[in-house]
Amino acid sequence: MEQTQGYLLEMEGVCKSFPGVKALDNAQLRLRAGTVHALMGENGAGKSTLMKCLFGLYKKDSGTIKMEGQEVNFADPRNALDNGVAMVHQELNQVLRRNVMENVWLGRFPMRAGLFVNGSKMYNETKRVFKELAIDVDPRTIIGKLSVSQRQMVEIAKAVSYNAKIVVLDEPTSSLTENEVEHLFRIIKKLTAQGVGIIYISHKMDEILRISDEVTIMRDGQWVATRDASALTTEEIIRLMVNREMSQRFPEKKNQPGEVLMEVKNLTGRYEPTCRDVSFNLHRGEVLGVAGLVGSRRTELLNTIFGHFTRGEGEVLVEGTPILNASPEEATANGFALLTEERRATGIFPMSSILFNSTIANVRRYGKMLLSGAAMRKDTKWVIDTISVKTPSQSTAIRSLSGGNQQKVIIGRWLLTDPEILLLDEPTRGIDVGAKFEIYQLILQLAEQGKGIIMVSSEMPELIGICDRILVMSNGRMAGIVERGKDFAGIPGEQETILTLAAKYV
Repeated sequence: MEQTQGYLLEMEGVCKSFPGVKALDNAQLRLRAGTVHALMGENGAGKSTLMKCLFGLYKKDSGTIKMEGQEVNFADPRNALDNGVAMVHQELNQVLRRNVMENVWLGRFPMRAGLFVNGSKMYNETKRVFKELAIDVDPRTIIGKLSVSQRQMVEIAKAVSYNAKIVVLDEPTSSLTENEVEHLFRIIKKLTAQGVGIIYISHKMDEILRISDEVTIMRDGQWVATRDASALTTEEIIRLMVNREMSQRFPEKKNQPGEVLMEVKNLTGRYEPTCRDVSFNLHRGEVLGVAGLVGSRRTELLNTIFGHFTRGEGEVLVEGTPILNASPEEATANGFALLTEERRATGIFPMSSILFNSTIANVRRYGKMLLSGAAMRKDTKWVIDTISVKTPSQSTAIRSLSGGNQQKVIIGRWLLTDPEILLLDEPTRGIDVGAKFEIYQLILQLAEQGKGIIMVSSEMPELIGICDRILVMSNGRMAGIVERGKDFAGIPGEQETILTLAAKYV
């Protein structure tokens, strides 16, 4: 990269190694004030690691980081925040039992007389920031009661509240609806107009090309290229990311839905907010998509079927036999598997190994008093090999893997239970284009084997690309079902039909 004056941030020759893997190898990035700089690459390319070195979460092994020409080495995130660098992580890390304003001001509560928290000032300051960003959330609401998208907007507001010069957004739209994405883009435009530099990590090509000024692409921990966004195409970005052409976004569909595998009749959760009076069938070999706006209760539908949420009314029949699924354990025994939306909160055991995370849902299989290490290692090897998990070893802590590889391990965990019905909640959230294709292939292969698959996704092209039918939820109720070949033909224009249904009961 040619030396140029006037950069807000310069990261040069940054290296970082973990046991068994070199995560960053002479990586670099330069950010101008008042611009959006996209950082792209496959999962495991080193994007998040590079940003964590900037933010003080990791200590780099070598290289230099300069802000406004002065070398900096932040000891921890608080040090970074105090010096004008804020980061909104893809995996939210909030105190779910505390309210919104406490999460925004955690670690820096306004005090009265140096002894007591000034609650009214904290409330008013939170309202001020939310008003500036047009965020409609009550600061006194317990944050765990908010949707993932609302919690993400709170984190963005928190970053802004530090008056940061640099804001890093890691997959900020992974849980947002189209309207919320537009809201976020307005916030970004407002910040850049004030001279803030935005580093934007995303796998969504259309977003990158729309809002970015420059794009840096990484591969295998190394810098590949930095280009003006206006000079790039989707095809060129993919080629630079994966070093190969990718002409097909979705695999060829060969699955043939057969007889009815599961019937859901008038399903209603016991406690609000939840799904209400939902009825549908799932066929063997079918990929049934679930679409809807935020608040449509898509996740609640899956959790009620799986027994994580209590059923109030209705019934579920598998091959004609009524089942209760009174708990996740019972659901697993009945041949169900649930991939949850939030990897970090409800998916992985971050401090534990790949082996532990792969085998935990199937632990009874390995013995009662003394577990068979050989059998666990064999199954973990199957997960790593079958789903192409990039990891130095089975003993590697899962938290050190990229988000996409973490997701693959969780999918492999459930496949080891040999389920007949898979409930997938945002299975490709935060995953790069190459890994997405692999997961699409896996989903369709499972469908070809006769499994029944229900997949929630916020990405409409994804649902249209691989699903046989799409069930549309609206405010907890089923608004309709659209069918491949009849109601949609795999083209973007068909999104209008689905969005119209999604707003039916709003």
